[in-house]
Amino acid sequence: MSVLNSDKQCNLVVALGLAANILLTVLKTTIGIIGHSPALLAEGINSTSDVAYYFVVTIFMRLARKPPDENHPYGHNQMESIATVVVGSFVITTAIAVFWNAVNNVYDLLSGQGSFSGAAPIALWIALFTVALKVVLTFVTQRVGACTNRAAVIALAYDHRNDAFSAAAAALGIFLGRMGYPWVDPLAGALVALLILRTGIQIMREAATDLMDTIPGRALAKQITELTLTVPGVRQVEEIYAHRFGPYLVLNLAIGVDGNLTVAEGDRISTCVEQKLIDNIEFMRSVHVHFHPAVEGLAQDAPVIVMSYPEESLVDE
Repeated sequence: MSVLNSDKQCNLVVALGLAANILLTVLKTTIGIIGHSPALLAEGINSTSDVAYYFVVTIFMRLARKPPDENHPYGHNQMESIATVVVGSFVITTAIAVFWNAVNNVYDLLSGQGSFSGAAPIALWIALFTVALKVVLTFVTQRVGACTNRAAVIALAYDHRNDAFSAAAAALGIFLGRMGYPWVDPLAGALVALLILRTGIQIMREAATDLMDTIPGRALAKQITELTLTVPGVRQVEEIYAHRFGPYLVLNLAIGVDGNLTVAEGDRISTCVEQKLIDNIEFMRSVHVHFHPAVEGLAQDAPVIVMSYPEESLVDE
């Protein structure tokens, strides 16, 4: 997929999500207040925060498309990872606020300090409409995120999925509240908050993994090693250091070659390795190859070091 087409798809799903969340913010907040539903009101607060950080994501994604400059030779793609941190922070803050308010409402009802006779029927219909809309948005955004490998878009897909689950919990709470269990409605709001919190923590962990160069597992190392060893003249793969810049990967690779080769011959082999990896590994932006005389007796499957590609795990399968 070309960068231009990737940007268009990302912008489309971001704009679609923003429009949907603005609509849901107005509906859920208004009906939550008028229809006397704490669970739906909690959903409205969640959608309000969604709108706020959608604007943040839009701004950061535009900044990420700035070309490389003197201070940022690899470009500005890590702006997307920073946007993901912002999204996660918004989600966690929203979750804490919603949970605290819901717990207070449950306590007031159980202690007899508050009164609640059940939400209006329209509150239930709005909650069900939210579930349906968010399921569709989750599917669309996940598909674009998987195709473009954009961290910010993937984070938004998680948020849509979270919203679908939380809206379902709100719908159940509203239904049971209308059936004579008034404390279930605000309790559903608390459960919504816990779901929101879980997603926020997940988003923050993935963003931190990206920004802090977490060591991954062996799948990427194996792929790079196998491809490199197919290049004529490469005897060993000594070290692999990979760093992510947004959805793209920059690689530093040390290989072992015949020590009797000339510098020009070693450079030719390095160029072939670079092209091989760029052509066969998606989102590989650039490869820097360092060649050394091969160490006799070093096995070709010796352990290599891989850094900063968070989709993998160190644990062997």
